[in-house]
Amino acid sequence: MKALTNFDLIVTIIPKGQSEKIVHASKKAGAEGGTILHGRGTGIHEHKKLFGLTIEPEKEIVLTLVPNQKTDRILEAIVEAGQLNKPGTGVGFVLDAKKVVGINHMIDQYN
Repeated sequence: MKALTNFDLIVTIIPKGQSEKIVHASKKAGAEGGTILHGRGTGIHEHKKLFGLTIEPEKEIVLTLVPNQKTDRILEAIVEAGQLNKPGTGVGFVLDAKKVVGINHMIDQYN
């Protein structure tokens, strides 16, 4: 098994309908793509009521696996595209991807 070790995972959680612009901005900044997942918010500010029924807002989660030397540039593009510096627009964070397999086309380039 040949695993890559110098990658980060950028996780972006935004309101439903915002993922395409996040993926577009990250690609423009050097990412190869992303994975979009669907979820729902459960935070203290997430619940709204309609006719007495609680509505849990739908969210989109974008997972972007990037070489760590591109992380800052791609994260900045995501913050700008999603306006994550404004309240209520979403959250983004970076996780260290200790070992990455399955992206064989990048083994020679990034290992």
